[in-house]
Amino acid sequence: MRVLVVTAVPVERDAVTRAYGAGVPVHHVPGAEIHRAGPLDVLAGGAGPASAAASAAYALASDRYGLVISAGIGGGFPGVAPVGSLVVADRIGAADLGAETPAGFVPVTDLGFGRVWHHPPRSLVRAAAGATGAATGDILTVSTVTGSSERAAALLAAHPGARAEAMEGFGVAEAADRTGVPVLEIRAVSNAVGPRDRDAWRIGDALAALTEAFGKLIPVLEGWTPHDRDDTAAG
Repeated sequence: MRVLVVTAVPVERDAVTRAYGAGVPVHHVPGAEIHRAGPLDVLAGGAGPASAAASAAYALASDRYGLVISAGIGGGFPGVAPVGSLVVADRIGAADLGAETPAGFVPVTDLGFGRVWHHPPRSLVRAAAGATGAATGDILTVSTVTGSSERAAALLAAHPGARAEAMEGFGVAEAADRTGVPVLEIRAVSNAVGPRDRDAWRIGDALAALTEAFGKLIPVLEGWTPHDRDDTAAG
């Protein structure tokens, strides 16, 4: 089974392929490079849900895949996902897709259209978390990275199961859903969700954790097939 892995930027892509050693072949496609490492085709698709969705959709239309993974570094919510840890999503959510109203934020589903959650296969989530030691929970996709304690508290109040936030997972999941391919999201935590303190970020440690995680995922991915999709749900 071939697996498409979509990261935001090249350093995340390289962290994933590093798990398979140096010198991976590169396949050029219009506007992008796909780095082939073992069963993985790894693509740096750009930052944000729109770029991630477009890049994933193009790759999915160009080849056959049994699984799509959104991977990279991200912010962890304090107390549940410390810096340096890993999170595997049991739900991938669009945290800011909707409308502001006098009564507060309303998700797009309450407006009568769209969706705000994607559910990876539970068997795969369990296997990935077990192999890597990752926590499981909601990973929120945001278009604007959280930069204050107030926003972090509001997100946790709205999504008590949140463990991490990033900017691409929901876009990748939307593309995967359109083609009927299951999706997984894994994040290595580089910083705490809340006030932006770049001096406290540990990007290098998070990238190293991402490499280590994909090394441990090799037997999981080799042993899992789409037929193992046991209980995904729409949302």
